[in-house]
Amino acid sequence: MLRDSLAGAFKAYDIRGRVPDELDQESVWAIARAYARVFGPGCVALGHDIRPSSESLAAAVADGLRTEGVDVMDIGLCGTEEMYFATFHLNLDGGIMVTASHNPKNYNGLKLVREQARPISEDTGLKRIAVATWEQVTTGGRTPGRYRQVSIRDAYVKHLTGCIDRNRIAGANLLVNAGNGCAGPAFDALAAELQLTVTRMNHEPDGRFPNGVPNPLLTENRLETSRQVIANDAQLGIAWDGDFDRCFVFDEKGEFIDGYYLIGLLAASFLEANPGQCIVHDPRLIWNTVDVVNGHDGTTALSRCGHTFMKETMRTRDAIYGGEMSGHHYFRDFGYCDSGMLPWLRLLEVMATANLPLSRLVEARKARFPISGEINFTVRDQAGILDAIERAFEPLADSHSRFDGLSMEFRDWRFNVRPSNTEPLLRLNVETRGDPGLLTDRTAALTSLLTQN
Repeated sequence: MLRDSLAGAFKAYDIRGRVPDELDQESVWAIARAYARVFGPGCVALGHDIRPSSESLAAAVADGLRTEGVDVMDIGLCGTEEMYFATFHLNLDGGIMVTASHNPKNYNGLKLVREQARPISEDTGLKRIAVATWEQVTTGGRTPGRYRQVSIRDAYVKHLTGCIDRNRIAGANLLVNAGNGCAGPAFDALAAELQLTVTRMNHEPDGRFPNGVPNPLLTENRLETSRQVIANDAQLGIAWDGDFDRCFVFDEKGEFIDGYYLIGLLAASFLEANPGQCIVHDPRLIWNTVDVVNGHDGTTALSRCGHTFMKETMRTRDAIYGGEMSGHHYFRDFGYCDSGMLPWLRLLEVMATANLPLSRLVEARKARFPISGEINFTVRDQAGILDAIERAFEPLADSHSRFDGLSMEFRDWRFNVRPSNTEPLLRLNVETRGDPGLLTDRTAALTSLLTQN
């Protein structure tokens, strides 16, 4: 019975499902025990987001770990990156975060890491945890692990502020939208150490999400943030998803800035101070990132989409920074993990150093490499549609790859279409070399193929 209910919850790089249909206290208790048996940790960090089910699920995780003799350090309500930080900062053997990020409030899930916040994906342990979860293992015979509630936020804030020149960003005027997720308290702790002018929206954590699910990638969720940036004459607008491991920004005109262009800005800033370093990126949109990195004498490394794969590549290449256009940004100085707070801190430094508003910093790049924005399609036969697209465009392509979906490159344009790791969707991204008309034409052609299913 447990296997049937959990079958769809194990994803490529985390565990996620509806509560209680796919995940409940019994199932996460069993998963926590399986995690402990597979990896044998001595002490594990545990955190949870603001969802109505999160506290009770976290208690079940703690009980499952302790049943297997594992000590638990519970950091309580937090963002996913605070669990990562606790794991590597306290030199623990692993970490578990109870969260479903930006999914609706009736969803929940688990993000799992090993020592030094090393990610666990389907290739590096999730499959083994799934198998171990189905096993009927009797309890008893072990000394229960210890349980402690700990606070790491002061150390976390000290770490983040140590990554920037706080004097350089003093006086910045920000509009922040926490989406009633977990970002509010962490942001406030950071802001207390910085000289900022701040206007706050939807700031109180509330797992009922009274102002909508915290997913700034949804166009309708951006409108009020944009209006408030303009109304408050803010230099920068910032929004986060529910567990704030993703960061999204708006320029001083209230314009949403695609994460693709933010990657270029941050990559350039790191390479200016650290020539020759490696920057990691995903395959959805690449030309701007590669062009920026080449222009700053750096190197690039391509990774599959998803935080576990990006972190593996970050560690393998000892990359200084990595970014996904979906809003995840990874930093060597943060245990090679993604942070939703470091991007806007670094961006404020970039703006101050250049003495330019964000709109000016990205305008040339947006013109040089215009993009379609990610377009999602519900497709029954994903493999068949990918094959059809490949057949249609292969005769004209300069190159093509099946690395994480289908990427095809032509002289003046390229695209990537890939299955989502978390939802039953195909995701399309198109970019051109400065030709908006070609972008519109090619996006329409691909849309036509993607809707014939």
